[in-house]
Amino acid sequence: MKHHAKGGLVYSTETGRMCPACGQPVAQCTCRRDSSLPAADGVVRVSRETRGRGGKAVTVITGLALDSLALGQLGKQLRTACGTGGTVKGGTIELQGDQRDAVIGMLRKQGWNVKAAGG
Repeated sequence: MKHHAKGGLVYSTETGRMCPACGQPVAQCTCRRDSSLPAADGVVRVSRETRGRGGKAVTVITGLALDSLALGQLGKQLRTACGTGGTVKGGTIELQGDQRDAVIGMLRKQGWNVKAAGG
């Protein structure tokens, strides 16, 4: 086990990473859940980007007020439904290819207020 310079446990082989503030495993941390939600206006925006990607289209979903765990699960559902790859970065979900229509339909079925953004 490694100990932090201030004396707190950083990593445990039983539970993985530990929260430095409350000392609980990161998955069970209660001190960061409230502050980790991004500010959102209630509208999920789905756009297509090609800038900086070698001309290849990427579908970007922003405006989801979810914590990182729930965002990762939603990203996996969308990747599976679209049959494509993708990632979750910085509070956004990125899917390979132009998947806007499929993503908008799925998110509306789940009850999200969805808007197509960009060109």
